[in-house]
Amino acid sequence: MTRKNQYVVRNGKTWGVRGEASERLTRTFETQREAIDFGREIARNQRTELRIQGRDARFREAWSYGSDPFPPKG
Repeated sequence: MTRKNQYVVRNGKTWGVRGEASERLTRTFETQREAIDFGREIARNQRTELRIQGRDARFREAWSYGSDPFPPKG
């Protein structure tokens, strides 16, 4: 199974979680908080990143659960 970053995105009046490069939502939720909690669990299990879209359609934050290099390169 390939590891895909997870995205919490607005879907009309609801919120959804989808994998990177996927057009279909994995699951939809009534609240953004529910979507974040679900997306966080997937990202933790797959050791990937969770990116959260704000109400203005811009991505406002990202949480990484993968193996980030320390110290960072660059």
